[in-house]
Amino acid sequence: MKRFHIHVGVKNLDHSIQFYSSLFGQTPVKVKDDYAKWMLEDPRINFAISTRSNTEGIDHLGIQVDEASELSEITDRLKKADLGIYAEGTTTCCYAESSKAWVKDPSGIAWEAYQTMADVDVFSEKPKKTEVKANACCPPKVSSAKSCC
Repeated sequence: MKRFHIHVGVKNLDHSIQFYSSLFGQTPVKVKDDYAKWMLEDPRINFAISTRSNTEGIDHLGIQVDEASELSEITDRLKKADLGIYAEGTTTCCYAESSKAWVKDPSGIAWEAYQTMADVDVFSEKPKKTEVKANACCPPKVSSAKSCC
């Protein structure tokens, strides 16, 4: 099953946690010094905030999947849209190990499609030399793409 993902850059994490917890009627499922995440069921959204973004507001959007086959299906659709896939593969980002693909839509908004495999203790790790040379944890740093790291 798929879940819509929104990542918002914030200036003050504590104030933002308080606001979004009130808005959503629940506390985050994950809180770190620079990051918080809510896994909402109604609406089905993975909503994350962090102080790592270069700007305040929407950093990037995405679709989180449960199965590798779903990720493959979405990645294939992105390739057919001929918008350019920027980073594919396994990475550590936002305190999770995930397999990801990145693309920018025609308006320049960064989108990720990803499957989370495990929680980890670090926000991100640098990609290995064999991986795509993009900041695989966050939107790729090409043209006008924003970056959360």
